[in-house]
Amino acid sequence: MFRITLVLASLGLTVACKSEIPVEHYEVLESIRLNQVGFLENQKKLAVWISSEPEQEFWIRNRITQERVFEGRSEVQASQTFSGKDVQLLDFSALEAPGSYELILTGLGKSYPFEIANTILSSLGKASLKAFYYQRASTELSPQFAGEWARPFAHADDQVRVHASAVGPKRTESSILNLPKGWYDAGDYNKYIVNSGISTATLLSMYEEFPDYFDQFKLEIPESTDQIPDILNEIQWNLDWMMGMQDPADGGVYHKLTTDTFEGMVQPQDAKKQRYVVQKSTAASLDFAAVMAQAYRVFKPFSPENSEWYLKAAEKAYKWAQQNPNAIYDQNHLNEQFSPQIRTGAYGDRFLQDEWIWAASELFIATHNLDYWKMIESEPVEFELPTWYQVKWLGYYSLLRHESNLKSIDPAWFELVKSQLLHAAEKYTSMSQSAAFRSPMESSPSYFVWGSNAVAANQGIALIQAFKLSSDVEYLEAAHDNLDYLLGRNATGYSYVTGFGEKSPIHPHHRLLAGKEDRNPIPGFLVGGPNPGQQDRVGYQSKFADESYLDVTDSYASNEIAINWNAALAYLANSLQILQKD
Repeated sequence: MFRITLVLASLGLTVACKSEIPVEHYEVLESIRLNQVGFLENQKKLAVWISSEPEQEFWIRNRITQERVFEGRSEVQASQTFSGKDVQLLDFSALEAPGSYELILTGLGKSYPFEIANTILSSLGKASLKAFYYQRASTELSPQFAGEWARPFAHADDQVRVHASAVGPKRTESSILNLPKGWYDAGDYNKYIVNSGISTATLLSMYEEFPDYFDQFKLEIPESTDQIPDILNEIQWNLDWMMGMQDPADGGVYHKLTTDTFEGMVQPQDAKKQRYVVQKSTAASLDFAAVMAQAYRVFKPFSPENSEWYLKAAEKAYKWAQQNPNAIYDQNHLNEQFSPQIRTGAYGDRFLQDEWIWAASELFIATHNLDYWKMIESEPVEFELPTWYQVKWLGYYSLLRHESNLKSIDPAWFELVKSQLLHAAEKYTSMSQSAAFRSPMESSPSYFVWGSNAVAANQGIALIQAFKLSSDVEYLEAAHDNLDYLLGRNATGYSYVTGFGEKSPIHPHHRLLAGKEDRNPIPGFLVGGPNPGQQDRVGYQSKFADESYLDVTDSYASNEIAINWNAALAYLANSLQILQKD
């Protein structure tokens, strides 16, 4: 690294000035943390320099013309990182001209490159959605649509066994089910209803909020030439599988389709273990009911017949849950009773009131049946950030979206929900002002859990919802701050999205990359992010919450991918791109 230090003339050495270093010789200064993808033209633009040195002059150079286009000075901040490092803020919000740039600290080094453009998030938004195509089961991915990540047909899922825990009056352990399609859930090849729930609903909600944009949105997938928007074609691939997971005899929904243990790190066509449907659960049935009720209204203009099937399936699943309210998926208890033992992702959840509220909300919007409203109004309204095991606010978001069509609801209830959401948004926004990296995500170590990057993205979604209610630009800027966090303005300096940014994950925990070390990772996948639990025990270099990340394949606790995380990223990136027009 080229850092010029003044030396004493008494040593017989030449005294050099920082400014004498040719700019083209500057190396990347890893202590400069910023969004490595770039910024919208009128967006707040911040970088953070991890340093205990005095304030420094910085400037920004156009990488094409070599011109110096902005000058500023770093500002020492009172806040420190979670690990106690001093930080300085570099604000270049006044720079709005489109172009490709790098930030330079004279005599010290330069940042990773970034761009400014009013379409800067378009590619990220598209890639985060195209990621779902790469996760498809029961199909070949051809070079025409998958490029270098093409792969053979795998997982027909036409020979799925009924696990002993899932036996019913008309289905025994000798029954063979045909359950194709769906998305691989994460870095593994299994398919889980609970996590499909929040993932599919997030994408459906994004379409509901911005239909005009997504009606014209092309993903270059096999269905791109038909009359249905590409995002809905992709969603339908998973809906088709989810529909098959409902037992037609009683309406209950199997918790997951899985092998007994995880496959090795192999390509999908080489994953040959027997697959099973496992126990019908209340959580799976309620999540299924919520998704299908939402799919009913979204798909009605495109496929009225399918949409009616979705609604009937939703009502049947909800009824089964009413009859079986305590069918909790407890994998350890299940393994004490049945064979083979199941050791894959449990997605177990003992507290289901939020699932009841979500399912009732979507069914109430679809049917206006006041029986569902009775369930909703019985629950205290308090903001809780959505995650796969906390889905109440998915229902509230939908109710707010359809407020004008729900005249039977007391307006005071809506005002209470809005006040809770705006209070949460105000908390995120105010707390971020004192955080070292100036983002809501970095305002508390408690946000750093397994899949912490999804926390950042879901906080961004909540802030966007608050902005749409209030038109308060501070909430929109805070959502941008969390995207900036995900793309490099953070404690590790990584852009956590594969293929985006010069320092991004190249070894995610993702079986689709097994044996393909000569290829780049599939672009557009959000990795889990810093996780101080460090459950994989692969030798983290830091114990601090926001530094507990490793870009190695074995780090499933911090470097795996998952469809629910990607759905939140897709919502955040695409929404911010769309909203910039306003």
